[in-house]
Amino acid sequence: MNNNQKTINALTALFAPMTEHLETTLLVLNRLGLHARAAAKIAALAQSFRATIILEKDGIQADARSILDILGLGCPQGAEVRLRAAGPEADTALAAISDLFRQAFGECA
Repeated sequence: MNNNQKTINALTALFAPMTEHLETTLLVLNRLGLHARAAAKIAALAQSFRATIILEKDGIQADARSILDILGLGCPQGAEVRLRAAGPEADTALAAISDLFRQAFGECA
C-alpha cells in the first residue's frame, strides 16, 4: 500500500464515526475534465478550510487537498463526483468547492 492510499484510508476512517458530514454529487462541466489546473484549484481551496474533504468517483476516493489524488480519479467532462466534507468548516468548504465545479473552474465548459 502506497502513502497516498494510507492517507486516503486514514481520512476515510475519520468519516466512519462522524454522523455529521455533508455530501453532494457534482458534475464535471469543463471540456478537459479534472486536469492539473482544475485539480490545483480544488486542492488550494480545500487547504483553506478546517475540514476533511474527500472526492469520490466510481468507488475511488481522493483527498481533496492533494492534486495527485484528484488527478488519480481520472474524471473526464460529464463525470459525476461525490464530494464529502466533515469538520468545523464543512458547510463552507462544500459550498465553495461546489461553486468551483459549477463555474467549470473558470474555463469554457
